[in-house]
Amino acid sequence: MPSSWAAAVQEGRAYLGFLGRWLLLAALVGGLAGTASAGFLVALDWVTHWREAHPWMLGLLPLGGLVVGGLYHYLGQSVARGNNLLLDELHAPRTRVPLRMAPLVLVGTLLTHLVGGSAGREGTAVQLGGALADQLARPLRLRPRDRRLLLVCGLSAGFASVFGTPLAGAVFGLEVLLVGLLRYEALVPSLLAAVLADYVTRLWGVGHTPYPHLPAPALTPATLAWALLAGLLFGLVARSFSMLTHGVGRLFGRVAYPPLRPVLGGALVALAVAALGTTAYIGLGIPTIVASFQAPQPPYAFALKLGLTALTLGCGFKGGEVTPLFFIGATLGSALSGVVPLPVALLAGMGFVAVLAGAANTPLACTLMGLELFGAEAGAYLGLACVAAYLFSGHSGIYAAQIIGQAKHPRYARQQGRRLEEVSGEKRKK
Repeated sequence: MPSSWAAAVQEGRAYLGFLGRWLLLAALVGGLAGTASAGFLVALDWVTHWREAHPWMLGLLPLGGLVVGGLYHYLGQSVARGNNLLLDELHAPRTRVPLRMAPLVLVGTLLTHLVGGSAGREGTAVQLGGALADQLARPLRLRPRDRRLLLVCGLSAGFASVFGTPLAGAVFGLEVLLVGLLRYEALVPSLLAAVLADYVTRLWGVGHTPYPHLPAPALTPATLAWALLAGLLFGLVARSFSMLTHGVGRLFGRVAYPPLRPVLGGALVALAVAALGTTAYIGLGIPTIVASFQAPQPPYAFALKLGLTALTLGCGFKGGEVTPLFFIGATLGSALSGVVPLPVALLAGMGFVAVLAGAANTPLACTLMGLELFGAEAGAYLGLACVAAYLFSGHSGIYAAQIIGQAKHPRYARQQGRRLEEVSGEKRKK
């Protein structure tokens, strides 16, 4: 056998062994993350319906804040950074992610939604997936490199299973670590874990919110310009959300006793909801998101959700940012249909994924999410909006531990290799 053929056979065996090994590991991660997401989604649906049936629960927001704040102050200081802790471990591994992250974020998120906070679910699912995946590293005696791949699998599996978007989940795990770069060494494990986690969640009989298939007009120079302009606006709003949420966090950080922070924040949220006279802007806000595809929403809807979510999460309640970002983007896009000559459903879908793309710095994952949720016909518009939002959100984001792998503009190349929290800290000092 020629040496070239022998080398090819040996290489093929190595790839086959790699695929088989990670298929088994991904099945473990996918099973754990998919089952955890299924249970979480069922519980979240239950507490949401309970709160809607008992409006008086809003009066318990300060008490709920005290419970959540107390749990993390006395039991969860080591995991209080949440998603940023997972990113820290991927950038500079130090120790195993504490298993307590999973039950604490689960209880904290459910309490937040039960009493009427404005929050999402992605952060919870990602932390569940990451914490559970990391527990496998020691008994399986994985090397440091493989442990990092396993953590990426956990992130991808959690994201994919909670939204029903395996392709987006797989790329999210590769893209969220470094702004502007992808971690291709985790591509196979990440995709396997995302697909299997989504399958396990569905196997439990847990479904996801259906969204309409989006038809799109033919792409012309005019519609291209409008899509980019809309993406620019989505990016600026994403940047505003990130800056406001971090700013609220710094403001409440001045309160000396941490459990009091969500007490005060909860009281402010409750007063704001009472003044508005509607509960449309708390919780996940799924009914309003769905309505955004059907008719233009009020131009102030996105701002109200943005403010209430920044206050809820910034003061110390638990939950994710992604579903509120869907709400913000969908309602903003829907409202823009009054001035932008594109279909209201298309603009809502563009905002849905683009605001997240700008806030999380994950334009590829969000474009894939749009394709999975809304169909391929609108793919060009979704991609344009996501890329423009990513660019105009600048070096900011909801994940402060993200490292800038590739600057978004050559002028800011000196910021490469630095965390977003460091860059934003410099701007505040200036």
